[in-house]
Amino acid sequence: MDEVRDSRRDATRVAQLIEMGRDREAAELAVAQRHPFHNAQTHSEGKLMEVLDQLDTLGPLLAAVVGGIREDQLDNPTPCAAFTVRGVLEHMIGGATAFAAAFRGDEAGEPDAHDVLASFGPALTGLAASMHSPGALDRTIDAPFGAVPGNTFARFVVLDGLVHGWDLATATGQPYDPPAELVAAAEEFARATVDPLRDGETFAAAVPAPPDAAPIERLAAFTGRRASIPA
Repeated sequence: MDEVRDSRRDATRVAQLIEMGRDREAAELAVAQRHPFHNAQTHSEGKLMEVLDQLDTLGPLLAAVVGGIREDQLDNPTPCAAFTVRGVLEHMIGGATAFAAAFRGDEAGEPDAHDVLASFGPALTGLAASMHSPGALDRTIDAPFGAVPGNTFARFVVLDGLVHGWDLATATGQPYDPPAELVAAAEEFARATVDPLRDGETFAAAVPAPPDAAPIERLAAFTGRRASIPA
């Protein structure tokens, strides 16, 4: 009963901070009150899927999607309304460059997005290597929405990459079928942390998913994406 009362109190405080325009504090509180998600995610056949396992599963999926993008598709719109295909790739390359440095404890350099299709692989490989480095997940990461424990922010990296992979695949007519345990882990984390961060940019308002939606489509809908791409 005390845990339920504390949870309701924290949720009320998060809402108050958002109303006061103190989004960064709201995000920090939301992350802090979800402490169980800092260490391990969802169960699959009785085993926990750790965040680095999630990352290692996601990498080849993203590589396959980006490898299937043609130059003449770079200006296609995507379900992520603010971005074209090129824009999603630039966003991911920029984030990978910045956060690779953060997980290493270094200053970030300028991202190389001159040729987004060529630069994507090295940028994501660099991010994965930094996240696997000793002590990386124990650092505090200065995320766009506040200071976040590295283990927690790693889950945001997976969530962001997984959903952006769907954006890219949908925009370019490619299949995208991530393993169920990966989607389940990301969705459990998303449902625990995303709502206070819905600012229309970091995350949009959730939209209904079709009754026959695949798990990745339900996750995309929860993060504010529609399967229909805006013209």
